Amino acid sequence: MADRAAKPLPLALTLGEPAGIGPDITIAAWLRRRELNLPAFYLLGDEALIARRAKALGADIEIAPVSPGEAAVAFTEALPVVSTGERATAEPGKPDASSAPAALASIRQAVADVREGRAGAVVTNPIAKSVLYRAGFRHPGHTEFLAELAADGGRVPQPVMMLWSPRLAVVPVTIHVSIRDALAELTSELIVSTVRIVAAELTSRFGIAQPRIAVSGLNPHAGEEGSLGHEEQTIIAPALRILRSEGIETRGPLPADTMFHEAARSTYDCAICMYHDQALIPIKTVAFDDAVNVTLGLPFIRTSPDHGTAFDIAGTGRANPASLIAALRLASRMAASQS
Repeated sequence: MADRAAKPLPLALTLGEPAGIGPDITIAAWLRRRELNLPAFYLLGDEALIARRAKALGADIEIAPVSPGEAAVAFTEALPVVSTGERATAEPGKPDASSAPAALASIRQAVADVREGRAGAVVTNPIAKSVLYRAGFRHPGHTEFLAELAADGGRVPQPVMMLWSPRLAVVPVTIHVSIRDALAELTSELIVSTVRIVAAELTSRFGIAQPRIAVSGLNPHAGEEGSLGHEEQTIIAPALRILRSEGIETRGPLPADTMFHEAARSTYDCAICMYHDQALIPIKTVAFDDAVNVTLGLPFIRTSPDHGTAFDIAGTGRANPASLIAALRLASRMAASQS
């Protein structure tokens, strides 16, 4: 433990969609490594692709093909790249047949590196789900794919998607499903299991001894005592009674439209929302550039920038690396908390 504290393992950074801004923000983050005192990371991908993108961006960098064990030393002078064996030939903004295999191989290898002790955490660059779907990808998104990769003895853990920033942390109970399907999926049991995971990891990985959790209603005005919907009374309130009986500090169900102003945000550590946009609209409003996607409930740490592939600006030098930088820093902080 003492050695690991003195020499933290590097972070495994995935390539993401090769035609997107993942390579751009990776290069931009590495160029600011000294200025920002960033934790060491290595990129899992195709060295030739990164060299082409650096040239397109006019970035004067050295790229070092390395093994994970060599990455931390190489990081000070060169961008470490660990090969996945998958070539990536896509041009900026133009995904091609190599995009999906390259992106998926990078994710698989990053997870393997963390689980086998070669890296401290997984940090994922943005993927293009439409590109993956055309190649036969069957998961709704990154979160669900990572849960499958984390399966142990056939048991797939429940992944919980948190969007985190210094100003707000949110968790949607239902994730990448339609509103119709979210209503069908929402149960007291799902709320209870989600909040248990959030509370446990706020303590173990964020260092909050007694997390304060605010839980939204589903309907306008949290149902107005049943006049605008009954889910608050029949689904959400019973879940909160169970959680409180376990000593988890929860408030709610609260009207979602009054949960996210500045004074309200100061009263809790995380807001639990019933569906995707109920959680993501507020955090993308208050922390668009520096919010981080964190997957809880896995046997390893995973963070990601909270934005997409931005094909329209890939290769132009206009991509903002702020969210990736925040994701790298948060992953390093979480890894240190459990070392």
